Amino acid sequence: MIKPFDELLSQAEELEVIFELAGDATEEERESLSGDAETQLVSIEALLSELEMKSLLGGELDKCNAYLSINAGAGGTEACDWAAMLLRMYQRYAETNGFEFSIMDMHDGEEAGIKNVTAQITGPYAFGMLKSERGVHRLVRISPFDSSSRRHTSFTAVDIIAEVDEDIEIIIEDKDIRVDTFRATGAGGQHVNTTDSAIRITHDPTGIVVQCQAERSQHNNRARAMLMLKAKIYEYELDKQRKDQEKFYGDKGAIAWGSQIRSYVMQPYTLVKDLRTQAEVGNTNGVLDGNIDPFITAFLKKSALKKS
Repeated sequence: MIKPFDELLSQAEELEVIFELAGDATEEERESLSGDAETQLVSIEALLSELEMKSLLGGELDKCNAYLSINAGAGGTEACDWAAMLLRMYQRYAETNGFEFSIMDMHDGEEAGIKNVTAQITGPYAFGMLKSERGVHRLVRISPFDSSSRRHTSFTAVDIIAEVDEDIEIIIEDKDIRVDTFRATGAGGQHVNTTDSAIRITHDPTGIVVQCQAERSQHNNRARAMLMLKAKIYEYELDKQRKDQEKFYGDKGAIAWGSQIRSYVMQPYTLVKDLRTQAEVGNTNGVLDGNIDPFITAFLKKSALKKS
């Protein structure tokens, strides 16, 4: 953590030298130095922003990779389409921030979109950056599936869990799990309708079910599914300890009205508002294109204030 501060100090000293040189420079030289100073300031601001963000990511699991799950809720075809829109949003976010995004399991909607999807997001601080997304997301728009062009409200649940570090001991006994194999049928299965390579693991004591059909090999799918099961069991135990699992999905636990953490409005105006932090962005399309940083930053800052 010392290295970034050393870099910041070095850049600040370089900027000071530029200002000193400008004092004795000709007008033409000052113009050149002005450009150098502006470039240096932009670099310093970016470094400060990075340091601020890292200072907010001090949780035990923040550095870990993440598993993302999206499940369509109330709204039928609308909700399935909304789930697909959110999947694209997180894919674009991952791409912009240098994270690797791989779909492990996905089921298409009957008419459009997706019913549910599970993906792995790999990269430093993936979980810390995305933990703010856990909860119900609400969309308001004029439906492209409604011939009368009426406004519809759709709900989709997003879950984010950390890929558990190897040092954290989670004991999963063979007698507690059921392993089923099946033929990969949806997007994400690379060996579709050829062999029973897809894996479903059910953990009987908790009722947790995980699936993976991303790999051609049944062995590889099982290994990835077991890693995800370990992560889900760890998160399940943490939620039991905190005794407030309901806070992520509202008191009733429903993926519906009244339990959302964020609203995305496309008609009659455009606005995305996080109901926990009150952070707002007027460019809904920009947010859906992956620009969710304002909401992540606001959530992390509010969480840090609660701890202080």
